Amino acid sequence: SLRGSWWLRSGNGSVSLRAEVPGCVHTALLHRGLIQDPYYRFNDVMYRWISLDNWTYSRTFKTPFDIRKWQKVNLVFEGIDTVAQILLNNVTVGRTDNMFNRYSFDITSVIKEVNFVEVRFLSAISYAAEQSRRHKAYSIPPACPPPEQKGECHVNFIRKEQCSFSWDWGPSFPTQGIWKDVKIEAYNHYHLIYFSVTPFFVKSAQQWCLEIESIFDVVSSKPIAGRVTVNIPKLQTQQTFSVKLQPGEGSIVLHVNINKTSAVEAWWPNGHGKQTGYNMKTTFIMEAGYQIEKFSKAYFRTVELVQEPISGSPGLSFYFRINGRPIFLKGSNWIPADSFQDRVTYDTLRLLLKSAADANMNALRVWGGGVYEQDEFYDICDEIGIMIWQDFMFACALYPTDQNYLASVRAEVLHQVRRLKSHPSIILWSGNNENEAAIASNWFSIPLAKREIYIRDYLMLYVKNVREIVLSEDRSRPFIASSPTNGLESVKEGWISQDPYDTHYGDTHFYDYSNDCWNWTVYPKTRFASEYGFQSWPSFSTIEKVSSAEDWSYISNFSLHRQHHDSGNVQMLQEAGYHFRLPQGTDPVKRFKDTIYLTQVMQAQCTKAETEFYRASQSEIIKGEGHTMGALYWQLNDIWQAPSWASLEYGGKWKLLHYFAQNFFAPLLPVAYEDQGVLYFYGVSDLHVDQKLTLRVVVHTWSSLEPVCTLAKEGVIVKAQSAVPIYKESISDVLERCRNCTRKSCVITFCLVGEDGLHSPTNHFFLSSLKDAVGLEKTQLSASVSKQDDTYIFVLQTTAIAPFVSLDVGSIKGRFSDNGFLMTEKKKVVVFYPWEPTSVEELENSLTLTSLLDVA
Repeated sequence: SLRGSWWLRSGNGSVSLRAEVPGCVHTALLHRGLIQDPYYRFNDVMYRWISLDNWTYSRTFKTPFDIRKWQKVNLVFEGIDTVAQILLNNVTVGRTDNMFNRYSFDITSVIKEVNFVEVRFLSAISYAAEQSRRHKAYSIPPACPPPEQKGECHVNFIRKEQCSFSWDWGPSFPTQGIWKDVKIEAYNHYHLIYFSVTPFFVKSAQQWCLEIESIFDVVSSKPIAGRVTVNIPKLQTQQTFSVKLQPGEGSIVLHVNINKTSAVEAWWPNGHGKQTGYNMKTTFIMEAGYQIEKFSKAYFRTVELVQEPISGSPGLSFYFRINGRPIFLKGSNWIPADSFQDRVTYDTLRLLLKSAADANMNALRVWGGGVYEQDEFYDICDEIGIMIWQDFMFACALYPTDQNYLASVRAEVLHQVRRLKSHPSIILWSGNNENEAAIASNWFSIPLAKREIYIRDYLMLYVKNVREIVLSEDRSRPFIASSPTNGLESVKEGWISQDPYDTHYGDTHFYDYSNDCWNWTVYPKTRFASEYGFQSWPSFSTIEKVSSAEDWSYISNFSLHRQHHDSGNVQMLQEAGYHFRLPQGTDPVKRFKDTIYLTQVMQAQCTKAETEFYRASQSEIIKGEGHTMGALYWQLNDIWQAPSWASLEYGGKWKLLHYFAQNFFAPLLPVAYEDQGVLYFYGVSDLHVDQKLTLRVVVHTWSSLEPVCTLAKEGVIVKAQSAVPIYKESISDVLERCRNCTRKSCVITFCLVGEDGLHSPTNHFFLSSLKDAVGLEKTQLSASVSKQDDTYIFVLQTTAIAPFVSLDVGSIKGRFSDNGFLMTEKKKVVVFYPWEPTSVEELENSLTLTSLLDVA
């Protein structure tokens, strides 16, 4: 390995320093104290010079083996970011232009006992601009991002993380560096490059079969024969095959039938069963004499994307069957966890993914404007049952299709599919993010006469290249060309449908920042909601780390600078203003904190309303629409400390939305909505058996902790994996029954209870905006903290009903069992799970309790 310390110097040699590999220029400068935190205040703009320069990495190394004894020696880069010339002992051995590719350069004739390796980078910004200039025949939009993103231009001309040139939730840091492992490989005869295991269930034989594919570099000039033994002890399965490798890139595909007498446990998504994997050993013994042993895991699961006619509806279904069972996908969208990939450690990934699973998610979409994630990311998803909808890295743009570009993309797709296809967590390949919609809806104002050129490019890139490679390399999971798409209907219409947002087909992306988000009628009755969401600000403790006192106001230059979405800060207040009084206090810092809190309450409540609508629509067809089978809100995580759609802040702290997600994605959930004066209750279940339950409805006046009336409806049947209507009553009847009630003076809470301690979260339904609520009074909230084993117990007390009670312990890392809740009882116990050592004293000193009436 050539990991470790390298020399790094700027273009003119004025800056020279030690740098770690894997790493990038920005983090090297930061570690040496030559720059401040790039995320601090306005540094994203101040440090633009770093990305504009051309940097060189170099080092000397001794060859740890006798070079004369080896037939072939390669210099291998698992990931290089992005445009570079590679020299060994002053001889150019290769060039790179794709961050997502693996590069192997033959250095057999160049390597010595002591070597000098140099990686000369070219600024990604200047390279992209130059590629765009060279593409003279026609322009490829968009040229530049909107001004509020403070980004760089022509990102579509470089195979690099698209959002590193800026996005509407992220900064512009087009990095340079060696971002993954780099090593020297030496071998004789043959060498294993890729190894994958994919499961198939053979229906005719009622038997599981594994397809094992091994791809070799064979250096001998004649074929090599040998034996391969596959052993899976737990499944009493062992098979030996005679094989022959051809010179060059040789591949062996083996089919291993699993012993029929062994009970195979399938891999299931989170909440639907276990994530069983079996240890497997594959041994290659070739005539050349030495053997290769490969230890891996075998997982058994099938995936189908079902698109078929639905009775009573035009169009087609769009849902996933895992192991033959229809599964409602609950989750979010994943973006890169940092602008600087070398800072994304195993622990970073584990914390964020575990937080997704802890919020009852079973799926994430790896969005096409970031990176194909690290191996560890998919390993963790395999282990905790998070299904992955995997985009290829193309987003919100049109792309060139000249020969060099296509060759680079083909190598990228081939490498990524071979690298990733053994992961059971990946259930879908998707060609791009929003590019079908971009052409269909003419985002870039392309004149009608020129449209054909761009359609031809689209087909060339995603259908003729990406899709064909995926289909030849991986038959074990479905492929769609874009998201949103109409799926098979898009294919029928020549891969670009007239309206990719048609709710009768495929998936939809939906955003609406002007209508009242509590009103469910504005949401599409879609087959699958793969993107939707609302912005909020991260908590003050997160912002504080990258700002100074003068920034702590909602209208400061800093607050405007961090908001990369046009009018985003205004939209958040407008949405909050529909239902809450906006902060009017005179203390600017308190007002800023109150505003942050309100944006988080608003985001949580809006996303809850929309997600509950999607979950409740899974079993119904109304006017031809419905059968919604997925809700993936935008977005799970943050790339830096800024306002965004995320439910997890940069660093992993849970926003109120993430606590709400834990409830609105619960396996059993009652949902209420109002339609023409009638209150409808639905029971939503992801459980595998029908449940006989009691619906408990409690009505409070805002002014009292004593309920004014309760209703228990017993014997409610909620069918397995469905959403069913369980009760309805006109609101006037509810108010009548509860005597002291008006819409403005009362609030409804409700839950489902079953035998064996089965209990849904308690849900709430507001009969009016909270700014109009009558009888709500400011409460005295208090909390006592004690330690219990590895957790901390917070006992909360209130003197009055408190909406949206938020516990915040500043920058102490950890999460609560519940947060942002409506407190209708005197006492509530909340558990704090620390992610690092802390103490009762620290927690007491850091704690702030806020509820809606604390906003002045």
